[in-house]
Amino acid sequence: MSGFASAVITFPGSNCDRDMADALEKVSGNAPHRVWHGDAALPDGLDFIALPGGFSYGDYLRSGAMAARSPIMQAVVEAAGRGVPVLGVCNGFQVLTESGLLPGALLRNAGMNFVCREVRLTVENSQSLFTSGYSAGQEVLIPVAHHDGNYFADDATLDRLEGEGRVAFRYAESVNGSARNIAGVLNAAGNVLGMMPHPERMIEAEQGGIDGRTLFESAIKGLVGA
Repeated sequence: MSGFASAVITFPGSNCDRDMADALEKVSGNAPHRVWHGDAALPDGLDFIALPGGFSYGDYLRSGAMAARSPIMQAVVEAAGRGVPVLGVCNGFQVLTESGLLPGALLRNAGMNFVCREVRLTVENSQSLFTSGYSAGQEVLIPVAHHDGNYFADDATLDRLEGEGRVAFRYAESVNGSARNIAGVLNAAGNVLGMMPHPERMIEAEQGGIDGRTLFESAIKGLVGA
């Protein structure tokens, strides 16, 4: 799609950056910029930034903790503050919480096992940039692959997220012990989304479904039009 410029950040240990880049290119028609964690600046004129899944820095200390302090993350935080949309998936969600762009934390799964399967999600907020192509209450199928996906926040924070419509997705059934089955949350401005499930792995029928494609289509349409 003409005029759409995106970037995918790669950290040491990222393993879903190619999947994310492929999804963005296939949906938008434009190959994203590939940005290394050690870079000090982002390309000019970005419409969209994605933090992919993986095991950045080997999940040393806490998942996403070291990546959140990479040189490039200062630029990402500043871009988010200017309103540039930022999507963090799986490890990217962990990086967003560790960098302070989203509240809460991702703990070890309640069962202490790595969970890798397709899960059913309920769309809780269909009014955001990322979710406008879905209907409120719609059930979608998206894969998960994580060991530290148990979303935690104190009750006051959870109540605020619920009250402000910032829960984007919820697991239709308990997957990892996440508080209130939360699978994805938005920041107060609505331009930052963190989610544990992988929408980039559900953009073509050959992958088993296209429910994830809608997320990227929603964002691109909202940014540059149909």
